[in-house]
Amino acid sequence: MNENSQRNPIEVSGAAALIRLLVISMSLLLLSACAVQPGRDLPPLTDWETRQQLLVAIQDWAFTGRIGVSAGMEGFNGKLRWQQRHNGFSATISGPFGAGAVRLNGDDRQVTVIGEDNEVIELENPEADLRDRYGWTIPVTSLRYWALGIPDPASPATTKFADDGQLAVIEQGNWRVSIDQYREGGGQPMPRRITAVSGDAKVRLVIDHWTFFK
Repeated sequence: MNENSQRNPIEVSGAAALIRLLVISMSLLLLSACAVQPGRDLPPLTDWETRQQLLVAIQDWAFTGRIGVSAGMEGFNGKLRWQQRHNGFSATISGPFGAGAVRLNGDDRQVTVIGEDNEVIELENPEADLRDRYGWTIPVTSLRYWALGIPDPASPATTKFADDGQLAVIEQGNWRVSIDQYREGGGQPMPRRITAVSGDAKVRLVIDHWTFFK
C-alpha cells in the first residue's frame, strides 16, 4: 500500500462522524417538517351573517377534490386542486394520472390558462373563452366564493336555505348553484358537494379536503 492510499484513522473517524451528524440532522428536519400543520381551524360560523363576514375575509386557503364538467356534447371528469392566496388563485384541472392538465391562474384583473403545450393565454371573458377553446366552461371568477358556501360579493345574488340553516342554493349571474352536502373543514361545516348549472353547462364539484392557512 503506497502513501497516497493510506488514510489517517483520525480523518476516517472524523468523516464518519460528520456523515452521521448530517444524516441525523436531515432526519430531524424531515420529522419536524412532517410535524408542522400548515392548516388552522376556522372561528365558529354561528350564523349566516358571521359566516359571510368571516369567509369573505379569509384570503389564504386551498382545497382538493374532483370535478365533472359537461356542456352540450363535451365534458370530462377529473381532479381539481385550487389554491387561493389573497386575491390571486391557482387551479389545476387534470384527468387520471395527471393527463390533460389545464392550469388556470388569475386575480381581480385577469385570468390566464396554461394548456398541455404550456402556451399561456389571457382570457378576456373566462367563461366564454374556456368554452370556445375547450368546449366546456367553469364559473372561474365566482367559484372561489361558491366553494366556500357564500355568494360572490361582486354581484347581486338570490339565496335559499335548508331546514338546518345552511345555504342550499345560490342564484347568481347566469348560474344556479346547489350545495348538496356539507362536511367538516377547518373545524366548521364546509361545502362538500356542489352543482352549478347555466344553460347546457353543468359543473359538479366534490371537495375532499380543505386547508385554511395560518
